[in-house]
Amino acid sequence: MDSMKRPSISTVIIIVCIIIIGLYASGEVNYFSSKVVSEKNITSPVVILEKVGIEEKINNVSLSQGVMIDSESTIPTESDIILFGHRTLQGSPFLRLNEIENGDTITLEWPDIGEVNYTAINKTIVPPTHHIDTSPNKDHIFLVTCDPIGSTENRLIIEGELSSTGDLDNKIISDNPQESYAYIISGIFLIVGLAVAFIYPKEMRLYILITVIIISAVLFYFCFNPIPSEIIYEKLMFVSGGM
Repeated sequence: MDSMKRPSISTVIIIVCIIIIGLYASGEVNYFSSKVVSEKNITSPVVILEKVGIEEKINNVSLSQGVMIDSESTIPTESDIILFGHRTLQGSPFLRLNEIENGDTITLEWPDIGEVNYTAINKTIVPPTHHIDTSPNKDHIFLVTCDPIGSTENRLIIEGELSSTGDLDNKIISDNPQESYAYIISGIFLIVGLAVAFIYPKEMRLYILITVIIISAVLFYFCFNPIPSEIIYEKLMFVSGGM
């Protein structure tokens, strides 16, 4: 049996690219898997923007767990609500926030309060040092994310004004529409990786195949045993120079 040829430079480059993609995929897999664990049997408030496909549970711990409420906010109808969310990575909950226009509806499903609807009235881009001036009537909501996409140079702020209240939708509170996302990401990585290995030159194919299988196994492991996603992204940001 002939021994394996040493990998070519192009093969090494492909393997490095697959590893980098795998690291980003592992960050997202751990993010969604961790959310399944942390949100299980917990009736957290939910923010909904149907126009841009946002349905996210709200936490008061960290941005690495999704949409985070400002520490000075309490509950809707009694205070202004300020919500922060990432635009890229860690689930990208506010990826399409820029598509919200005046007149669009922002909904909060809030246990013990009910359904609270706001109408978007303002969209601004400000420096990261900008201080949000809350409303005297305590009936506004502010959604804050980075801008432009992939940069922390500015902040995009969507402001909404209370328009109506209603009964709580318990189904939305109990559902987790992102429950299968970690498995989907892992599956896509495996399928695409196998496709790349299949079309790669035969004499170098095994190197690609081994890399894909090992990383895929790690991804599926994280589906069941997640670690904090910020651990992975801190390392990635350090390597990339703090993007």
